[in-house]
Amino acid sequence: MPEKSWNVIPGASRKGVSRRAAVALAASASLALLATACTGQSSSGASDDASKDVTINFWHAWSAASETKAVNDLVAGFEKAHPNIHVNVVANMTDDKINQALRTGGDKAPDVISSFTTNNVGKFCSSGALVDLNPFFKKDGIDPETTFPKAMNEYTQFDGNRCSVPLLGDAYGLYYNKTAFAKAGIKSPPKTWSEFETDAKKLTITQGDTYKQLGFMPNYHGWETTTEHYFAQFSPTYFNKAGKSDLATDPAFTAGFELQKKLVDELGGYKKLETYRSTLGDEWGVKHPFQTGQVAMQLDGEWRLGMALAAKPKFDIGVAPLPVPDDQASQYGKGYITGTIAGIAANSKKQNAAWEFVKYITTDTDAVVNFSNAIHNVPSTLAALKSPKLKYDPRFKTFLDIAANPDSTTSPASINGGVYLATIQNFGYDYESGKVTDLKSGLKKTAAQIDTDIAQAK
Repeated sequence: MPEKSWNVIPGASRKGVSRRAAVALAASASLALLATACTGQSSSGASDDASKDVTINFWHAWSAASETKAVNDLVAGFEKAHPNIHVNVVANMTDDKINQALRTGGDKAPDVISSFTTNNVGKFCSSGALVDLNPFFKKDGIDPETTFPKAMNEYTQFDGNRCSVPLLGDAYGLYYNKTAFAKAGIKSPPKTWSEFETDAKKLTITQGDTYKQLGFMPNYHGWETTTEHYFAQFSPTYFNKAGKSDLATDPAFTAGFELQKKLVDELGGYKKLETYRSTLGDEWGVKHPFQTGQVAMQLDGEWRLGMALAAKPKFDIGVAPLPVPDDQASQYGKGYITGTIAGIAANSKKQNAAWEFVKYITTDTDAVVNFSNAIHNVPSTLAALKSPKLKYDPRFKTFLDIAANPDSTTSPASINGGVYLATIQNFGYDYESGKVTDLKSGLKKTAAQIDTDIAQAK
């Protein structure tokens, strides 16, 4: 390992599993619960005395032993700095369980929650389940826009309501097989999509009706190759100022769909690629196709590095930002950003004490750095991203740079959570498979569906 201080934790940051599932599931049970969440008192009306002895409840979703230890260490640091505030920690809480507790309240309900699902921010904010944190930030003289990376600052608020705050993040980039690159005569990772297209074809080695090595798995059912991850490199605008879907009017979406479809067609076609994909390992096991060398390039998050190294692959791993459109070459280095969020329950009677905890775990530089070192996710403040106390494999710096890049993007919050993302993804399945052939018409119909769904959610 290039740097001894960076310890690989097999399976570190498994929260990508939750997010992928959440795109499809967040609009069902969990959002139904949020729709009836009581609003409670506003953050500006918090009246508890945070200097008195008090116990608050903190619910989070981490479950692996290494992860829960990291959370407990984070809490211990807070309790040392605030000896009068005690934190009762409840781990392995799904959004469904959290939403139910936010709705019902009570002494055992969470005062502070942490969720892996940024897609739910719009519903958390619009329903009043979590309080607006803007008054707390203002009271303590903290400017979120200069504290957090641009994309993280964006995905933690909705319609001016900052009901959540970033708690570590995920950045997506390109993993590549350096050994396969050398054999194919490729000297450096691609920076533009045209270069990527050329390299993907060079790296693809067919074997009869299948592949000995596939340059890249472009299909949307692939590992992290979702529509929003592709589209981030085109910097799209999902909604216009009136709140209507921009899917059919922003050329970035057309370019993104066309790029992916071209890759599908040139790398063997949808059917052949799907047949090959069905024979490969799953995303979270040691036989992930990038780790086994069956796929030479992989779109993935920062956690993949630890998992890939733990699998002990028979090749050198390279990490770089994802390519950008040829006409946006100057923006090479950007990527898709998401992450964990934290918030304060609206029905909590200990909001000032809860804020002291939230402020510590999300804005204290050393606390964020130590948590990042333990979890191996991207730090969520600009100061922490630059901290000399960060410990990481040199390749991990790619993700730090992507997170800090002001051109990096995310998926905006919506009142009905991730429904619009699932709608776009479903259209992507139909388009890549050839079920839909008229892209322009399909985008218009999909945009209309998104607008209808949002209107019904209000």
